[in-house]
Amino acid sequence: MRYQLVVRNGTIVDGTRAPRYRADVAVNADRIVAVGSISEHAEQEIDASGLVVAPGFIDAHTHDDRLMLSAPEMAPKVSQGVTTVVAGNCGISLAPAPQGMKAPVLPPIDLLDDAGGWFRFPTFHSYVEALEARPAATNCALLVGHTMLRAQAMDDVRRPASQDEVRRMRAMTEEALASGAIGVSTGLYYEPARAATTQEVIEVCRPLGERRGIYCTHMRDEGDRVVESLEETFRIGRELGVPVVISHHKVVGTPNHGRSTETLPLIERAMRSQKIGLDCYPYCASSTILSYSRTLVAATTLVTWSKPHPEFAGCRLDEVSARMGLGVEETVAQLLPAGAIYFSMDEADVRRILAFEHTMIGSDGLPHDAAPHPRLWGSFPRVLGHYSRGLSLFPLETAVYKMTGLTAKTFGLEGRGVLREGAYADIAIFDAGKVDEAATFARPIQAAKGIETVIVNGTAVWSGGKPTGARPGRVLGRGG
Repeated sequence: MRYQLVVRNGTIVDGTRAPRYRADVAVNADRIVAVGSISEHAEQEIDASGLVVAPGFIDAHTHDDRLMLSAPEMAPKVSQGVTTVVAGNCGISLAPAPQGMKAPVLPPIDLLDDAGGWFRFPTFHSYVEALEARPAATNCALLVGHTMLRAQAMDDVRRPASQDEVRRMRAMTEEALASGAIGVSTGLYYEPARAATTQEVIEVCRPLGERRGIYCTHMRDEGDRVVESLEETFRIGRELGVPVVISHHKVVGTPNHGRSTETLPLIERAMRSQKIGLDCYPYCASSTILSYSRTLVAATTLVTWSKPHPEFAGCRLDEVSARMGLGVEETVAQLLPAGAIYFSMDEADVRRILAFEHTMIGSDGLPHDAAPHPRLWGSFPRVLGHYSRGLSLFPLETAVYKMTGLTAKTFGLEGRGVLREGAYADIAIFDAGKVDEAATFARPIQAAKGIETVIVNGTAVWSGGKPTGARPGRVLGRGG
């Protein structure tokens, strides 16, 4: 048999937690057609001697909705081995926008575009059409955001939705799911969705049950009321009869450090009676819009962008305050609209959550920040290098599983996340002894170390330390 591509002499880590083994991998078109000892020559061959050959990584939590259109080479992701992104998280999606979006854009929707021009898709179908007409380098699985629906259906998001507004949001949910969205996300933590009742969320998400969709949530509280928020999340999943994903699970604020010993057993118990997943990014700092209240639970705050004061991107808030000669609260008011990084978590909690058997890896990177959190470019190699190789938090096979097979199973992405005959040819080739993040808080835009070649649907998208320019990505649905 003639093969289009053979990756030779690699160490296979297949995404299932099975022990690693030596083998060749043959690819025809977009599929892996053989794994083993392959003697036949191919049109293209890659020598992976001394390297790991794994399934391409699946980023469980992204805000790449616009990036796939505005920078479709997807360098922040393919450079770290990511071949599929789950977009539309935290209640924030680029579509549907039947009313459009005028500046100033409502936070946190402005994390995708603060000028409003990219909110040009009146339906979710039109957004999917745009992605299919101009594919990105990576595959994507899409969520529709509840906060976006509120912004489109309501004249005032500071209150609960009326029955008519719920009906309008539910209709937009139905259209999105029919057009290719795999589920709905909420950002109940954020101001535009805080007034939403649990029942509002359930009613807006009713179409998930019929469409076999998934519910993903940035919960209402990740601090003092984290347990109450977990219970709300479980209830929504139970009443809808759908799987739920707890986004970027963490416990924030010094009084809550250590409470992962409480939340993880609670999640594990709930998993016995319903389908629950969770993801985590491998850092002690979060990143979102800047607000004074969020600075109060952070040991340190970094400004990532500021519309009126772009010169302060990358600076510590206390330094900005000193330079302005203002108190912190007044400084924040002067910077808005703006984004920030908050150092509010404990390393022991981060390690405990990462090591939890059911935790997927998600970057939660914000690609349009001027000085982004390094998780945008570094999450996956940091797990492989710092946490797996450096700290021995878990073996390489487990690290790869958390970013491939587990994620594909949780989101229902059939044929992805595993390296076996018949699977899609999404492949990451890396040096297990060198792979690590290069991005830092001081220099956050840096390609990872040790990622050699990344292949999406049988086509190389990263090679020789740079994007190839190929854009073979697809919009994926649940069940394939």
